[in-house]
Amino acid sequence: MAAKKRGEQPRSRLRAVRDELGYTQAQVVRFFLARGQQIGGAQATEQSMLIMMSRWENGHVEVTDPAYQRLFREFYGRTNEELGFPPEIENQSAEELRERLIIARSIDPATLDMFQRQVNDLRSSDHKFGAVVVLDQLNSLVRQIEDYRTFSVSSRHRERLAAILTDARTLAGWTALDRGSQLQAWQYHEDAKVSAREADSPHLLAHAAAQQAVILLDIGQPAEAVELLEYARYVAENRAPSLLQSWLAAAHGEGLAADGQRDAALRAFDDASSLLPTNPVDPEMPFLLLNDGQLVRWRGSSLLRLGDQDAINQLEAAVRGLATPGLNAVRGQTNLYVDLAFAYAAAGDSRGALEYARTARQLASRIKSDRQQRRLATLELPVPRGRSDRT
Repeated sequence: MAAKKRGEQPRSRLRAVRDELGYTQAQVVRFFLARGQQIGGAQATEQSMLIMMSRWENGHVEVTDPAYQRLFREFYGRTNEELGFPPEIENQSAEELRERLIIARSIDPATLDMFQRQVNDLRSSDHKFGAVVVLDQLNSLVRQIEDYRTFSVSSRHRERLAAILTDARTLAGWTALDRGSQLQAWQYHEDAKVSAREADSPHLLAHAAAQQAVILLDIGQPAEAVELLEYARYVAENRAPSLLQSWLAAAHGEGLAADGQRDAALRAFDDASSLLPTNPVDPEMPFLLLNDGQLVRWRGSSLLRLGDQDAINQLEAAVRGLATPGLNAVRGQTNLYVDLAFAYAAAGDSRGALEYARTARQLASRIKSDRQQRRLATLELPVPRGRSDRT
């Protein structure tokens, strides 16, 4: 296949996304061949898939097969619009409206419970395996719940649907961020804040706003992140359980650390520790995964941002806490190992940095965390002691 010349603009969004994420056509094709068998999609030989990939990326042919569109969404973690796929044609007739209103009227408490279970199941899968295939499923579920809410005239059902939708949107936004799509992640969190207000839920609104602040940290805008985190804590003040108050304080501490406000950051983490309940599990907030060990990891990560030498001790203590079953997500583990690689590099320990970077790369590759792979690509190892750059 002809390679793109240096400086040449990609001929399609598909090619632009692949270039951005740093994948080869062969890697994409291998995923298609393996995943296509699992979902029962259209199959082709490796050689024919490479030819098709080239034609799609050159803009000669549009990707119209829903099975291939799904595979692209799963592998790249992008939406149809971001990938440049043709929009779906919707029937705008009055008959279609009547049908949708009838379907929405069929909603009952059992259906609402089912939607929440689906979100919880996808969250559990995300904790164990990362966002490899979860994001596309979340995109579909969000659209389905949006349809029911849009065409429901029951205020009671709309409020519950809005709460479930907020939960699904923040989870989708978080997985989109991990797949490296900050724009998609931002929009999901913006939409989540809207549905949280319709649900009349301060704790859902505060959670969505605080999680959205992480996107600002990722793109290098810590001051704006701190402002959003202060808003989140204000929204939840005296109106949210202590578990969420603890989580928000820790998130605020991370933002303050990124903004270089050391003393304020440490005070926020002290607040988080004091607010953490003895039993840090709340069935009303399944989206929160927090305990003493995770607070240690969070503090250690923030100390790393501040250039504090105690970061290694905190992060190593968090590694020892990974043995606790059911209280850790694979994405958090990956982030922890990446932090340790950077912490050891900052301390001048190339061996420690390499060891943790190797583990982090394996995990990031397995769960397709483009966010962490990008971080690792910027890791600069220290020159081992005794060596000199002079020739």
